[in-house]
Amino acid sequence: MSNIVAIVGRPNVGKSTFFNRLIQRREAIVDATSGVTRDRHYGKSDWNGKEFSLIDTGGYVLGSDDIFEAEIDKQVELAIEEADAIIFMVDVESGVTGMDEDVAKLLRKVDKPVFLAVNKVDNAKRAQDAVEFYSLGLGEYYTIASISGSGTGDLLDALVEALPETKEVEEDVLPRFAVVGRPNAGKSSFINALIGEDRYIVTDIAGTTRDSIDTKYNRFGFEFNLVDTAGIRRKAKVKDDLEFYSVMRSVRAIEHADVCLLVMDATRGFDGQVQNIFWLAERNRKGIVVLVNKWDLVEKDHKSMKEYEKAIRKEMEPFTDVPIVFISVLNKQRIFKAIETAVEVYKNRSKRIKTSELNEIFLPLIENYPPPAYKGKYVKIKYVMQLPTPQPQFVFFCNLPQYVKDGYKRFLENKLREHFNFTGVPISVYMRKK
Repeated sequence: MSNIVAIVGRPNVGKSTFFNRLIQRREAIVDATSGVTRDRHYGKSDWNGKEFSLIDTGGYVLGSDDIFEAEIDKQVELAIEEADAIIFMVDVESGVTGMDEDVAKLLRKVDKPVFLAVNKVDNAKRAQDAVEFYSLGLGEYYTIASISGSGTGDLLDALVEALPETKEVEEDVLPRFAVVGRPNAGKSSFINALIGEDRYIVTDIAGTTRDSIDTKYNRFGFEFNLVDTAGIRRKAKVKDDLEFYSVMRSVRAIEHADVCLLVMDATRGFDGQVQNIFWLAERNRKGIVVLVNKWDLVEKDHKSMKEYEKAIRKEMEPFTDVPIVFISVLNKQRIFKAIETAVEVYKNRSKRIKTSELNEIFLPLIENYPPPAYKGKYVKIKYVMQLPTPQPQFVFFCNLPQYVKDGYKRFLENKLREHFNFTGVPISVYMRKK
């Protein structure tokens, strides 16, 4: 589990530029996913060997200044509640503004590390001008220039030093299944259908996240920890911005899981928010099962299920080898089929293939379908093995790894899926110098 660091502040202070600079300069970043609305970004970063999730809350203007301030306050409050540390960005060119003071007022009440980053400081005169930000009452500040990267090292050194130690997952290692999805998709109802009335609960273990509970489930021969991300409506103020809140919760739940059960509302479709959470899980290399809930509410004929599934897979491209289960929590239809499928995906993710078997299959295949020549040079792949990692990762050793393009890597991934069952699991393919 990595910490969450939120970047907050008003628009046009350089938050997204700072975010993008981090994800471009750090090789350890897994990915950054643009939010489907309002310029939000979610990514993973590493500094001095310490990993953390990074969230750019974005900034935007809607209508009058009052609406704008309300939106900014709301996002800052959500970020404060969920994050382990906060980077508050301001702009030396405009100086201290009323909106900066509003955000600072909220942050002064927070019992979490807050780092004041004064952006656009790219000369000595601006470094002197930055002194006025002491008036925000947040103590020391860091002068940075997010475009050039100046000063970001000192800021990140202090940030990772202040991040709380993350709790390692216990070695008991029951599978962890996280129930994720947009609000009102039926996550709570799904969990209640599994454990609610009959109370097949052995114990409740407090999760590493606020309001996240690992429930040990033991029934019908299945035993796993169910990570509940439901119940995100507890703050009335959040009701207009549930997407941001649910994605922040999903970031933690996804990192804490082996398999993600992505619950979606059949009446709303595989929309932007559902896709956002889907790609968060894929880029964190977690197993995924898509549960299409409320299927009983959809008008359908004998072709409806196939057509609906085809439309979802179109949005998933290129990662389409994902099980899709149509359920109705209300009618308890295919509920246990969903769990059986999640267990199968967990087994697929844990699968280990012998090196000898891989080479027996792939060396003749590669000889018949070698990588395309590049600038007159031929790539010769000599050996393949699976890495000892929690998720499937394969290394192909060759003479010229830099000339193997993504298209050929996808070809190798497809052949891995063809010969071995990796349904629901992202596969990583690497080329290394032999």
